[in-house]
Amino acid sequence: MKISYLLPILLLFISCSENKTSSDKEEKQVENREIVMSEFQTIIDSANIEGAILIYDLKEDTYYSNNFEWTKEGKLPASTFKIANSIIALETEIVKNDSTLFKWNGEPRNFSRWEQDLTLRDAFHFSCVPCYQEVARDIGANKMNTYLAKLDYGDIKVDSTNIDMFWLEGESKISQLQQIDFLKRLYLSKLPISKRTEMIMKKMMVIEKNDQYTLSGKTGWSVDKENNGWFVGYVETQNKTYFFASNVEPKKQFDMNRFPMIRKDITYKALKEMKIIE
Repeated sequence: MKISYLLPILLLFISCSENKTSSDKEEKQVENREIVMSEFQTIIDSANIEGAILIYDLKEDTYYSNNFEWTKEGKLPASTFKIANSIIALETEIVKNDSTLFKWNGEPRNFSRWEQDLTLRDAFHFSCVPCYQEVARDIGANKMNTYLAKLDYGDIKVDSTNIDMFWLEGESKISQLQQIDFLKRLYLSKLPISKRTEMIMKKMMVIEKNDQYTLSGKTGWSVDKENNGWFVGYVETQNKTYFFASNVEPKKQFDMNRFPMIRKDITYKALKEMKIIE
């Protein structure tokens, strides 16, 4: 009877030990894929900001960053959400393609480049908030939540009261690691979306193309609780692909006129440091 009583406890102990060993191995594998880059910290310090640059080598399955703790913290996606917003708009046929036109109603907007009729492509590259607020309202909270779950995109809080602001303020979050995971699935055709939507997005996201590389991505900037800036995307070279996600915040006495460019500047410097681009 004693043996019979002890047997389930013994089996439970063995099972827990095996699970712990498996978990330890998995954590060790993740740690082995993370390489700390002090050079990235130097780039950030010299820019008078704080935050993290994260670069992922697809072929080697390896991450490079100055601060892996920062890369795992969720932040408001800001205008980087225009990638997911565009995908959902195309999938729900709220927009037909990247040439769909958004008419300007003549009301003043924050930037002069927004005060004109814009195609979806232009609205994406000019980061036109009013255009994408219109898109989000047309999609609606229910469909937005359904597609965000399908896309497995961050931890986004959407309802009818915040449908046109949830990516700019509130409790929605996505980490740098999640940004890269999402972009990697888009790049590898592993998102549950049509091939047509995928091709439109990949074409629309291209920022720079030359003989050495093609760089695609999107910036973002939220000011809900503090100024927080993003630059996410990927670089295709002749034989390799690298993903990047930079997230930064200004230090005190930072010249905010530099903030729109600093997100890109530090990322380009990191890519050059790794000899991914020249």
